Amino acid sequence: MLDYKPNIVLSNQEYNVVGTRPIRHDGLDKVTGRAQYGADISLPGLLYGKILRSPHPHARIKSIDTSRAMELPGVRAVVTSKDFVQISNKASDVGEGEIRNIGFMSRNCMANEKVLYKGHAVAAVAAVSQHVAEEALGLINVEYEALPALLSSEDAMRDDAPLLHEGLVTVPEAAGAGGISDDGAGGSNVGKHFEYRLGDIEKGFQEADVIVEREFSTEAVHQGYIEPHTATALWDMEGNITLWSSSQGQFAMREQTANLLGVPVSRVKAIPMEIGGGFGGKTITYVEPVAAALSRKAQQPVKVTMSRIEVFEGTGPTSGTNIRVKMGATKDGRITAAEAKLVYEAGAFPGSPVGGGARCMFAPYDIPNGYIDAFDVVVNKPKTAAYRAPGAPAAAFAVEQVVDEICQKINMDPLEFRLLNASKEGT
Repeated sequence: MLDYKPNIVLSNQEYNVVGTRPIRHDGLDKVTGRAQYGADISLPGLLYGKILRSPHPHARIKSIDTSRAMELPGVRAVVTSKDFVQISNKASDVGEGEIRNIGFMSRNCMANEKVLYKGHAVAAVAAVSQHVAEEALGLINVEYEALPALLSSEDAMRDDAPLLHEGLVTVPEAAGAGGISDDGAGGSNVGKHFEYRLGDIEKGFQEADVIVEREFSTEAVHQGYIEPHTATALWDMEGNITLWSSSQGQFAMREQTANLLGVPVSRVKAIPMEIGGGFGGKTITYVEPVAAALSRKAQQPVKVTMSRIEVFEGTGPTSGTNIRVKMGATKDGRITAAEAKLVYEAGAFPGSPVGGGARCMFAPYDIPNGYIDAFDVVVNKPKTAAYRAPGAPAAAFAVEQVVDEICQKINMDPLEFRLLNASKEGT
């Protein structure tokens, strides 16, 4: 046993942790190799699952023929979207207060009508070995109708841009998850659009002695966790599902898996394993329902583990962004007005963290006149996921660059400027 006693004298005996170096409770298991991660699970009769992914960023699925894959010796099950519950993605069917459209989540887990990004899951197989499973993927014949791809929010917001989702409803921030209109009419690549207003923005800029306006763009960045997504599922003869996986929330994994498979939550038991990093990227269900669907068909436990390429192609990065910031201030360093336009890429399905960016960017400052115009835009890229203060870093970066430039123009110390304009209780 480790018997470590830090040689630290506390200046205030009120504290028994602050100022010390406490032992990490999980440290010993990890450095000795006793810790069990998601991919370490091995069960009797375990099968290995592999996922077939789209080579196209945008295409309509005309047909999927899995017959040759099923005939390969060693293959025990093949699933497509037809083996999942057909969940509506219409706005009227989204429950009140829901922050996610379960229909969109289901289509991200396994493509239905269309593939919406390169790497979008189309089918999956379970076999006696990984090699047989990989060979079986090559025997699945998918007929695609290639469609124009939109790889930037600028292209997606053009009036003549093709639609990723016919009939997508643009909703305000307070409206929740959004979805497809009941009649499929209209349609847009903007999943959400909202505005924040405060004071009189035009009057505020008229009062400014100096105005700085700049535009910033950032690319999508993946969270880059060391451990790939993995899940082992056992669907037993009584209809109960046991999951072993690494995630940032086993209750969420249990609920999402139950919803996507159309079973009561009480039928799903999610066992958390050690997590090899996540940083926000392991809050979305990808492989758990796939492993469970394969297990139900094969009547054996199935493990699905992504390769590193699959992680980058098939799981969510943070949003690419385009942000324009305009700010005015007086010569003595008082901010008079600030406005911003934020356009965040959501990936293939609505739900970028643009709201987090909009709420954060001007929050450190006491600004009397403000305006924020924010857009959540779908593009033919993997669906975005959280990444360390979702949406906030890019927006805060843009604002702070403009603040620094204002300070240069009025010859004021940047720290003094920030303290002078700092938000306070009641701002």
